[in-house]
Amino acid sequence: MFLATLSIVLMTLDHRANYLETIRGALSVVLYPLQFMVDAPMRASSWAGDTLTSRSELLQELEDLRARQLVYKAELQKLIAVETENHRLRELLQSSQRVAQKVLIAEILAADLDPFSRQVVLNKGSDHGVFRGQPILDSDGAMGQVIHVGPISSTAMLLTDTNSAIPVQVLRNGLRSIAVGSADQNSLELPYLANNADVEIGDLLVTSGLGGRFPSGYPVGRVTAVEKDMRQSYAKVVATPTARVDRVREVLLVFSAQDQASPTSMPSAAPPADGAETR
Repeated sequence: MFLATLSIVLMTLDHRANYLETIRGALSVVLYPLQFMVDAPMRASSWAGDTLTSRSELLQELEDLRARQLVYKAELQKLIAVETENHRLRELLQSSQRVAQKVLIAEILAADLDPFSRQVVLNKGSDHGVFRGQPILDSDGAMGQVIHVGPISSTAMLLTDTNSAIPVQVLRNGLRSIAVGSADQNSLELPYLANNADVEIGDLLVTSGLGGRFPSGYPVGRVTAVEKDMRQSYAKVVATPTARVDRVREVLLVFSAQDQASPTSMPSAAPPADGAETR
């Protein structure tokens, strides 16, 4: 009974005057390490679980991000390819606006790997009005002409083919010549110019319109070399095509005014009108 009464008195005094606050503070300092040790295993277990869970989630998220990155990169490459193709098509459309004749856009399906033959297969044929001898262009100039025609595809010979010959003239002075393909993949030769011919490096060659095959005025090449040897009958003149004959994917098939009048009745295998276009 005495202890109970004493306890009540002490509690009352502590409540009113905080006599035992110092004792409780000292006891809490003494007991804190014990409480920490008792609680440490639970806190360690909780920390380990959270850490492992977070690491697992981070690894999974990293894998997901890597997979998304690959997908986005692939989509980006597609977008770049589409953008490049659109740019090429816009160039072709701008080129077609400069062409007075009717034009048809065709895509190159295959290219001849023969080092002495420069031929490509187009995805347009006689069903689309394509005919033998029809000129083809890209956005930068003349590329060649159609030599074989099927119902849904055709074969074109590029102007760099060794069997190709296109009547041209020097834009600066109107000097006429013939540009023929050479063994070099990306060059043309003007074999029948005299040593005193007025031709210079940098001169632009355009189609002359002679022979009735290519419309006049389309760029063909630019002179890159002129060698004159008085011991020879002719000068050696070399030009580089303005058209991207080894890189372009889409081309323009050009119809003359006569072809536009009746495009569906054009023969698919008519003989060339003039031998000046091919040798």
